[in-house]
Amino acid sequence: MSGRTPLWLGLGLIVAGLVVIVMGGAATGGGNLGASNPDFGRPGFMIGPGPAPGNLPDPGSPGFVPGIAAAPRVVRIVATAQLRFVPDIVVVKRGETVTFEVTSMGPVTHEFMVGPASDVAADKPGTPEIADIGMMGTGALSFTFDSPGPYAFACHVRGHYEAGMAGTIVIVP
Repeated sequence: MSGRTPLWLGLGLIVAGLVVIVMGGAATGGGNLGASNPDFGRPGFMIGPGPAPGNLPDPGSPGFVPGIAAAPRVVRIVATAQLRFVPDIVVVKRGETVTFEVTSMGPVTHEFMVGPASDVAADKPGTPEIADIGMMGTGALSFTFDSPGPYAFACHVRGHYEAGMAGTIVIVP
């Protein structure tokens, strides 16, 4: 092995790091708060609380197509081992039908309840939910947002909601 190998290796790592920074920056521009697509290989995936960047147009943006009962818009949400939803803010058009695809990451079982904010906060029986989403499991639930809200979503597995595992749904006209 020559004395130059560490230099080339170091330069290669610097270039790879710059590529990751540039790609991560590209993924953080604009984006849909609602139609998040948390693909594992995509830069900027593990972003923490807030909206997921770099997706389809938001409601009201050019190119946005609201979901209808016959063809709901799919919103992908990740339930993390840190007791958070990513994204934790979803924007929908009033009257829109959305199918939530919720995937549980890590060794923790989650649930996903969606509906009027007061019903979700109270864990009211009969509120639409996906129960027992195990590790790497995905569940789906469709919901039509037919009033101005407020709406929310949450996980009511013991201690999860209390730890902050909840999200907000913003309704736009």
